[in-house]
Amino acid sequence: MPMDCTSQSKPIIEIRPAKGLLDLNLRGLIPYRDLLTYLVSREIKIRYRQAVLGIAWAVIQPVFAVLIFTVIFGHFARFPSDGVPYAVFAFAATLPWTFFSEAVQRSANSLITDSDLVRKVYFPRLVIPAAMVLAPLVDFMVAFIVFLAVLIWYDVPLTLNILALPLVLLVALGLAFAVGLLLAPINVRYRDVKHTLTFVLQIWMYATPIVYPLSMVPDRWQGFYSLNPMVGVIEGFRWALLGKEAPDVTAMLVSGVVILVTLFVALVLFSKHERSFADVI
Repeated sequence: MPMDCTSQSKPIIEIRPAKGLLDLNLRGLIPYRDLLTYLVSREIKIRYRQAVLGIAWAVIQPVFAVLIFTVIFGHFARFPSDGVPYAVFAFAATLPWTFFSEAVQRSANSLITDSDLVRKVYFPRLVIPAAMVLAPLVDFMVAFIVFLAVLIWYDVPLTLNILALPLVLLVALGLAFAVGLLLAPINVRYRDVKHTLTFVLQIWMYATPIVYPLSMVPDRWQGFYSLNPMVGVIEGFRWALLGKEAPDVTAMLVSGVVILVTLFVALVLFSKHERSFADVI
């Protein structure tokens, strides 16, 4: 009995180059969500495989940074801390910064790290940097539990502002994805981006109100300073976690606009160079 070829046919995937700068084909990522989940899971397992301290590394980095900040900037320099213990003040900002820094570095280097996968099989390359941005969320959650313990130690209560934390974290994730996505195709062609990025992130950290409050920045520089998108992220985290007065609305809006513009530029640049990754890498 003849078989119905039509009913047995498999779906056809058409691979074509982008037709223009705005042809981003983001909808094409949906069928690859299982691959995204797999890459995130793989990244987490690789990070802690055969590690002596295991998941404790997610705590060591932010905790030691807070200790150093507290001694140098809180004790010796006596920077103000908006009415809360300096350790709590610094920890509330170190949490998002550690996540952002780690996510950007992993995402920017992701195409090089998974170069064998890029060369062997087709899939939307956008999945790789996206997975590398999501993986550090596990570290963030572990460090967040330690932060809650610090709040209890210093008797600093949480407020209803904590309900806004997922939204602020989403903004931080969006910024990390935008920056990592912007740098990933550049890193494919110029391998010294990896080393330059470490230096840039160190400077960026001190250009962000992590060890000092935003109020220390002179009013005449506030607008220019807010062009740093991490200013809005840090202010949002401190507001959500410490229950202080509402963050500077202008800083938040400026940071939001910068993040959206950066993400759009990154998507366009990535889409433009995606077809050549396998050849160049």
